[in-house]
Amino acid sequence: MHEPIRRKLRPEDARRSNLALVLQAIRDTPRLSRADLARATGLTKVTISDLVAGLLASDLVRETGTSEIGRPGKPSTLLELDPQGRDVLAMDLSAPDQLRGAVVSLVGIPVLTRVRPLNGAVGEQALAAARQLAAELVAAATRPILGLGVGTPGTVNRAGTVLSAPNLHWADLPLQDLLHADLDVPVRVENDANVAVLAERRIAGGPDDLVRVHLSRGVGAGLLIGGRLVHGAASDAGEIGHVAIDPDAPRCGCGKIGCLETWASVPALTARIAADPSRRDAVLAEAGHRLGLALAPVVGMLGLQRIVVGGPPGIATDALLDAARDVIVERTRSPFRPQLELTASALGEDAVLLGASDLVLLNELGVT
Repeated sequence: MHEPIRRKLRPEDARRSNLALVLQAIRDTPRLSRADLARATGLTKVTISDLVAGLLASDLVRETGTSEIGRPGKPSTLLELDPQGRDVLAMDLSAPDQLRGAVVSLVGIPVLTRVRPLNGAVGEQALAAARQLAAELVAAATRPILGLGVGTPGTVNRAGTVLSAPNLHWADLPLQDLLHADLDVPVRVENDANVAVLAERRIAGGPDDLVRVHLSRGVGAGLLIGGRLVHGAASDAGEIGHVAIDPDAPRCGCGKIGCLETWASVPALTARIAADPSRRDAVLAEAGHRLGLALAPVVGMLGLQRIVVGGPPGIATDALLDAARDVIVERTRSPFRPQLELTASALGEDAVLLGASDLVLLNELGVT
């Protein structure tokens, strides 16, 4: 019988973990003193002093005044993330007709945005547009770059390879490696709905157990359980857009008949509404009904209470949301189940960009 392999904890691993702990505390509660950090993290004052000195020297943290709390002795110096310490780059590849990029400060505020129209480009042309946009963001950065986060449609594995994005005609595309080779900065590529749900939790105050549906070029869902992203065994957790729910619907770009995406994606809904504007609410309600059919088993199995739907304001309307909620409630009804909260996202079109910048902080600094 083989002995289990035990990895020895190296000093640099412990230091990296402690740095992440301190940065997380400062991000969660700005204007903490060193003594506050010691209490919040459980680390010794000597350790905190050493870690903070390193963070100040690397321009990740700055001192910002002194505490006004009346305590004996010298006033405490307060700390916060330095918004000018690094630039974080973010890209959203999910919209039907354009690619969006932003340079974001270390505290999550977009400094500038760039938009590159797609004009129907797919395949190699769409890839070229994404690479050009990334290069523009690097050129626009004015501070050291912490990294680039990318939210893209499709199934994305842990290595940042887009395994399948039918609407972009991408398959087995090593997007993360390509962008890293182009830019020579850290790059993290993730499914668009996955990064959007990160933003819903941190910025919009969502719970640790949360589904965020993303209606755009396709239909996807990001799932948090216990505050952690669920990727699934094949990196395809949340791909509800390719769940077949209507045998009478058209053939989907993935090859199957009746996928949710043929009903609830922005291009599909826009086309249906344009064909008969007088039926706008009815079309959106029909899509909401089918969205509810796809989500009800997920809610029933995981016991979820909160669902957020993101999409253009003219799509994520009450007609769609009410229909989806009604179906889910009817199909998961139980005297023990709390009332389902299903609402439109408050983050607008920036959810993927903000989530992509959070992805960089998570991967580079260990901060969520």
